[in-house]
Amino acid sequence: MDTALELAGPLTHDELRRLDAYWRAANYLTVGQIYLLDNPLLREPLRPEHVKPRLLGHWGTSPGLNLIYVHLNRAIVARDLNMIYVAGPGHGGPAVVANTWLEGTYSELYPSVGRDEDGMRRLFRQFSFPGGIPSHVASEVPGSIHEGGELGYSLSHAYGAVMDDPDLVVACVIGDGEAETGPLAGSWLSNMFVDPARDGAVLPILHLNGFKIANPAVLDRIPTDDLLSMMRGYGYQPYLVEGDDPARVHQELAGTLDVALDAIAAIQARARGTAANQARARGHAGAEPSPDGHPGHRPRWPMIILRTPKGWSGPREADGHRVEGTFHAHQVPLAVSRGNPEHLARLEQWLRSYRPEELFDATGAPARDLDRLVPAGDRRMSANPVTNGGLLLRDLALPDFRAYAVTVARPGGPDASATGVLGNWLRDVIAANPDRFRLFGPDEVESNKLDAAFEVTDRAFVGRITPDDQDLAPGGRVLEVLSEHLCQGWLEGYLLTGRHGVFTSYEAFIHIVDSMVNQHLKWLKVTRNIPWRRPIASLNYLLSSHVWRQDHNGFSHQDPGFIDHVVNKKAEVVRVYLPPDANTLLSTMDHCLRSRHYVNVVVAGKQSGPSWLGITDAILHCQRGLGVWDWAGTRTGEEPDVVLACAGDVPTLETLAAAALLREHLPDLRVRVVNVVDLMRLQPDTEHPHGLPDAQFDAIFTRDRPVIFAYHGYPWLIHRLTYRRTNHANLHVRGYKEEGTTTTPFDMVMLNDLDRFHLVTDVIDRVPGLGGRAASVRQRMVDARVACRAHTREYGEDHPRITGWRWPAPA
Repeated sequence: MDTALELAGPLTHDELRRLDAYWRAANYLTVGQIYLLDNPLLREPLRPEHVKPRLLGHWGTSPGLNLIYVHLNRAIVARDLNMIYVAGPGHGGPAVVANTWLEGTYSELYPSVGRDEDGMRRLFRQFSFPGGIPSHVASEVPGSIHEGGELGYSLSHAYGAVMDDPDLVVACVIGDGEAETGPLAGSWLSNMFVDPARDGAVLPILHLNGFKIANPAVLDRIPTDDLLSMMRGYGYQPYLVEGDDPARVHQELAGTLDVALDAIAAIQARARGTAANQARARGHAGAEPSPDGHPGHRPRWPMIILRTPKGWSGPREADGHRVEGTFHAHQVPLAVSRGNPEHLARLEQWLRSYRPEELFDATGAPARDLDRLVPAGDRRMSANPVTNGGLLLRDLALPDFRAYAVTVARPGGPDASATGVLGNWLRDVIAANPDRFRLFGPDEVESNKLDAAFEVTDRAFVGRITPDDQDLAPGGRVLEVLSEHLCQGWLEGYLLTGRHGVFTSYEAFIHIVDSMVNQHLKWLKVTRNIPWRRPIASLNYLLSSHVWRQDHNGFSHQDPGFIDHVVNKKAEVVRVYLPPDANTLLSTMDHCLRSRHYVNVVVAGKQSGPSWLGITDAILHCQRGLGVWDWAGTRTGEEPDVVLACAGDVPTLETLAAAALLREHLPDLRVRVVNVVDLMRLQPDTEHPHGLPDAQFDAIFTRDRPVIFAYHGYPWLIHRLTYRRTNHANLHVRGYKEEGTTTTPFDMVMLNDLDRFHLVTDVIDRVPGLGGRAASVRQRMVDARVACRAHTREYGEDHPRITGWRWPAPA
């Protein structure tokens, strides 16, 4: 190493010595976390009882993560950078934990894990150990906004984090296994949506160490020229650093980081340097692209490809096969057990190769020489407030949604598009919050009737803009790309760093991010119990173009199951809302944008439909979460013969039409109509914070009368939410049962037995004693279904008695 220290490069002899020592210290701490229970500084020969009985963790990626971390720290100190670190190979958790301990942040937040020998022992013991911390870069790790347990999302999180934060640089390390995932492959396009005039910068670092768990990494095996060309095609300027000689790699990486950071600074300076670009940053103009990043043009951002051996600095071989530089280094390279003294000796040799006596002082604290590489205070990547977004979160300035309401003189009054009405309010939310609110969607913002947003902003786009394009500009507040993965990843990164947003999507295709929302919900659940983590803004889904109004696109577009998926998660962080009209949607979304630390799923139609409640009643109804609509039932104040319940806009329409038919044909029947906005109200209060106590539930739904429930989604979810209720045996749910095609709206509800006529026959069949005296009414309902279906088959549209139906005025 001593002769290599003289290699040419930007680092002086002393800088190179300290960088290498810091890297060795981080590697030592990483290995210690994977293996050791005790004897953290090897004060005595390693014995079997010093080693964990179960060895868990990932070594292979960790030396590269440590190498990058220390070099970024050098750049932060030299340039006073506002930088955070996203570790795509999140299973390299011990590496990131090691660096947070070296920086002191870990001990500040977890005082029992001090920067001394006893603290090091605790640090080692807790890793992947019962009662300890996970093996990934989980939410317990300071400086993390990205768990990394599920691969594919690091780069989209990084780009979401830099939006509207012009001083922030996110160094995003992408693992070569992660680079093979679909979401990550799409994420390279994110540079088309980041405006250097108003956003920060992402520095992607593709770490190629050659192997995954048991297979070669694809991007490592393609010719280097092809890989560089691929990155250039994505719009980046790639820089390659590779080797297995530490001194040479240190010099090359330091020099390359300097070039990359200089390039980022130059791009941003050019973009922010003229008055024209200030106007451009507000989203008013675009221009032809240029690869040099000249003002008004798409820049070519730098990225780094780092190729180093997998498990670098670890065992060269074990059990007769190579380890370093092969897939054998991926997880635990030495299977140390109490019955294998040879491996125990090899482990001690490996640990001592880092020369810990040089790296830690007599107390076990990092040597003073290492501290000179640690940035000060909040400049430490593990202490940057951006990574604890609730610290930076500011409330939105929300217009009074009541001013946007539909005037409802009587129930069923003017037809309105719920999302169209909401769009006017969201337009003004965007205008009032130009630095902390964005709207995300996969090319569906206008389709979902939220196009009023384009009255005040544009779609963000930094690529070539032609005269035929509409509402495109680099500084736009609407993010549209035909990838639900990117929209989700950007929004998560944006929320986790202290901002607000809404993700609008077709209902059926939000399933594409099922796994991503799983991970976010897990993050929210865990961070509720981490005292130093502050609550962030809720992740708000607005799902429109829903199952009952996808008659034109057909079966492939009909799936309401995202609700079922989300409800599987912890009650503390899940909310589901089904507003029945425009005014209840306004009230619901205002509530959601004020909420914290939830995933809110709101399903609302974009097609024009009846307005049931004036704004005052809508607010009260949403506050209750569910309630009896006396105006829709009969014999108010009496115990009903039957309860008609509904959740969702189309089920509400069909339920009210059924109630009107019952009033007309069976006027003596006592009918109660209950509408549900907040789906979680159906659960007991012991199961969900929004749940209704049993006594209240029984008072509304009765203890023994038939309940016919028309539900937006799959009917078994309602049974699941109410199975503990007293009257569950009398609950009969109609909903979507996978019957769909390209047809008409009313034929869709008939196919699934959710239509008004079938609801009436359900009442006749379920109310004791009614079947015999209402046989003729039942026959009329069956005949009406037949007539409506015949009409659709002959004319290709719904029967006028359906399209022209209105809630009847009270007698």
